[in-house]
Amino acid sequence: MKLKNPLLFAALLALSASAAAAQEAVLNLYSARHYQTDEALYSNFTKQTGIKINRIEGKEDELLERIKNEGANSPADVLLTVDAARLAAAHELGLFAPVKSKLLESRIPAYLRTDDWFSFSTRARVIVYNKAEVQAEQVQNYEDLANPALKGKLCSRSGSHPYNLSLMASVIAHQGEQKAEAWAKGLVANFARAPKGGDTDQIKAVAAGECGVAIANSYYVARLMRSDKPADKKVMEKVGVVWPNQKSTGTHINVSGGGMLKHAPNKAAAVKFLEYLASDEAQRYFADGNNEWPVVTSVKVKNPALEALGPFKVDTLPVSSLAMYRAKAQVIFDRVGFR
Repeated sequence: MKLKNPLLFAALLALSASAAAAQEAVLNLYSARHYQTDEALYSNFTKQTGIKINRIEGKEDELLERIKNEGANSPADVLLTVDAARLAAAHELGLFAPVKSKLLESRIPAYLRTDDWFSFSTRARVIVYNKAEVQAEQVQNYEDLANPALKGKLCSRSGSHPYNLSLMASVIAHQGEQKAEAWAKGLVANFARAPKGGDTDQIKAVAAGECGVAIANSYYVARLMRSDKPADKKVMEKVGVVWPNQKSTGTHINVSGGGMLKHAPNKAAAVKFLEYLASDEAQRYFADGNNEWPVVTSVKVKNPALEALGPFKVDTLPVSSLAMYRAKAQVIFDRVGFR
């Protein structure tokens, strides 16, 4: 059939293209995870689903402020970030929407999820000690770090950092505010220097003898273990690692997670993405790419550093409890001078 009006034909083609573009499946992701290995996560999701990911990365507090300011006009569908304290902050700001998913409920243990956000990987808060200065038997529990015998030997990052706030929240949940504050005072009394730097800095300070003991997230330890750099190898030769509280509550774990945002314009895509993050494939990326543990217990990973660190008893305190005591943890740290 021959069209008599070429201009009309061109207009119809333009309308058709416009409609197709409008229907293109997209997901707008705001992420505070800054790991190159996550690129495979995103590209494989697009390959599997055809959903294009538009990603904005930023610091945690900046992203929360941005979503809050955007309000109902926010294009963001999903927020991904690290640490239960930060996920709790997003919840407290009313940024998340409840998600009902049988798949997520069946694959993610109840203690690692809430009604509106989910953990997708875990990392443990371990004790790192200098083998020449401290005996492993001296630091078998978090409580041991406040022992006067370690006076002048403890290094730490800031007390206001979410990693430390979440650990403190777990101590409050298990032991109550009074004992938690006494523990915090003991930590401050044992500082080798004022808190500074990140977890890797603490590990290196322990190896250098600047302090005898420190707390660090396990994936920083694993990263150094897998490093080919001679300096990193020397660091790991000088330090030992302890899984704290194996005879009591278990080792405190923190999480990386996310949720669908309240004003998400692409809700179906958001749920599909969250469910994808709980898939076997995605769970392996978390473990192999960033040395984190999968939250789906049936997933088997092959990570030499995680295997070398070995199995441990996990503290199964619900992540909601970490969120509940986050503000109180900061108040106590401020009061005892842990800044």
